[in-house]
Amino acid sequence: MNTIKNGQRLVPVPAKRSWYRRARESLLQLALRSASQALHLHPRLSLRYHDIERKQDISYNSSGLKEHTLDVYRPKGVEGPLPVMIYIHGGGFQLLSKDTHWLLAAKYASRGFVVFNINYRLAPEHTYPAAILDAMDACLWVKEHAETFGGDPTRIVVAGESAGANLATSLAVASSYRHSESWAESFFDASVSFKAIIAACGVLQVSDPERFHRRRKMPEWIIETLREVAAYLPNQEQATPGQWALADPLIKLESAEKPERPLPPFLAFVGTRDPLLDDTRRLHSALNELGTSCDVRYYQEGIHAFHALPFGENTQHCWRDQFQFLDTVLPERLHP
Repeated sequence: MNTIKNGQRLVPVPAKRSWYRRARESLLQLALRSASQALHLHPRLSLRYHDIERKQDISYNSSGLKEHTLDVYRPKGVEGPLPVMIYIHGGGFQLLSKDTHWLLAAKYASRGFVVFNINYRLAPEHTYPAAILDAMDACLWVKEHAETFGGDPTRIVVAGESAGANLATSLAVASSYRHSESWAESFFDASVSFKAIIAACGVLQVSDPERFHRRRKMPEWIIETLREVAAYLPNQEQATPGQWALADPLIKLESAEKPERPLPPFLAFVGTRDPLLDDTRRLHSALNELGTSCDVRYYQEGIHAFHALPFGENTQHCWRDQFQFLDTVLPERLHP
């Protein structure tokens, strides 16, 4: 089976996963999905408690696939147009969905955003460029339809964690630099403008996963998990850094080439116990070299995606910092 977009074959499917890996991923999916569903029952986390309305499973292209749907969250009773947030979930390009990340979408909606929480096709069944193509499709759909939901298409922020941070950063790169691929050129020519990017605990270079433990010793299970992220690449064994520019947006930014259009301001944050810590450091350095604003935050003892946990001092601190950043880049936005 091949990845299909608009009737054209794009990339072959890589080798099949072992039964052990498939079983492990299925159990992890089940555990995380169950935990996400359980959070709906908490009285202070529910959508009703925060006066948030949600419309689910809206298609953003004509494929008919569940992977090409999004949910819309917005505060009830608030007049628009409101600023727009496109949220892209993480999961190593292989796991999770918009449904597991409903709480993060609701958080942004509670602060006056119309949030479009998207699905996208997952590896290894769908390798690069499937996920970034889907993220581009969703962005173009949101730009065209935001007003229908009370959103302002001229005030779009993109946020994501882990693999979602990679895709959010890649969208910024694709909107500011012209690339040779026809699909990337089409997105550049669409002139999508972002007010800001929030890149949380990002894996910002998919190639060369060995780089993390070359710098510091890590447990073998973490190293293996990082290697599995490379399943997003069509030929991970022969991948070289920067070979697929929009899978390695960090490499592109580190090239120090001046973008054709200004990059949006970034907020990048990560916990100090996150194995991906170095990618956030490199992003901060690269954006500084390009003269792009990057507000970077490090949270002591924070684990990977700590901010997705509903409680905890680091979690609360991180969300305060995010809202402060959003107030700075969108000072005119409305609060419910």
